[in-house]
Amino acid sequence: MKNKNVVITGAGGVLCAEFARTLASAGASVALLDINPDAAESVADAIRKSGGAARAYKADVLSRESLAEAHAAVNKDFGKCDILINGAGGNSPKATTDKEYCEIGDSDSELKTFFNLDVKGVEFVFDLNILGTLLPTQVFARDMVGREGCSVLNISSMNAFTPLTKIPAYSAAKAGVSNFTKWLAVHFSRVGIRVNAIAPGFFVTAQNEKLLFDEKGAPTPRTNKILAATPMGRFGKPDELNGALMFLLSGSAASFITGVVLPVDGGFSAYSGV
Repeated sequence: MKNKNVVITGAGGVLCAEFARTLASAGASVALLDINPDAAESVADAIRKSGGAARAYKADVLSRESLAEAHAAVNKDFGKCDILINGAGGNSPKATTDKEYCEIGDSDSELKTFFNLDVKGVEFVFDLNILGTLLPTQVFARDMVGREGCSVLNISSMNAFTPLTKIPAYSAAKAGVSNFTKWLAVHFSRVGIRVNAIAPGFFVTAQNEKLLFDEKGAPTPRTNKILAATPMGRFGKPDELNGALMFLLSGSAASFITGVVLPVDGGFSAYSGV
């Protein structure tokens, strides 16, 4: 990663912050983009204190203008982008159902069901995950065309393989990210840009912590179901994504690998439940 300029969106989050620290420790200059500049700056400051090169930038992945401003600033500070990690994404409570299964009478229920999901909430989830991957790639991949050693890494999800209950929009959106990854890989294959994705299984983050543990820190019923369906019987640790990260970004180890979506999920996507 020495002499590589890496741009990471959603860099203030748990997983992408780990990516930033790992890449900086390997010698990369890291640009941390996040809609929450304080979160990104906190990570960047810690990297600098450890002797790495990192700067934080406020950027909205749903705004081409915001991304263009960040692009100009990154180019001024570090130079052209060599590696783009599209880490921004997420779900919305407005696009989540209260129940796993539809039952007779649900259409007239006051519960949040499939029939009354908020359209704006669903649109937000699709935009954040799909457009939030497309727009940064449009802006930063321009610098990669025709240069050696450049790549894009998208963040999909294990529920792109098998959708989870209650989160129809997020599952479908991440399936779209996986499909888009393959499309980009083909599209950029003759101009020197590799495009791959990591599909994390269950990792505890700020977004899902309240769904996985109650106020006392005890596992929720959903957590028990998740762990029962994970052959390794536990949640992943953020640093357990580093092997996949460094492998797929390596211009030597993965030089002939493009268009793959690599699950890192403790066996979740392989388990049939029997």
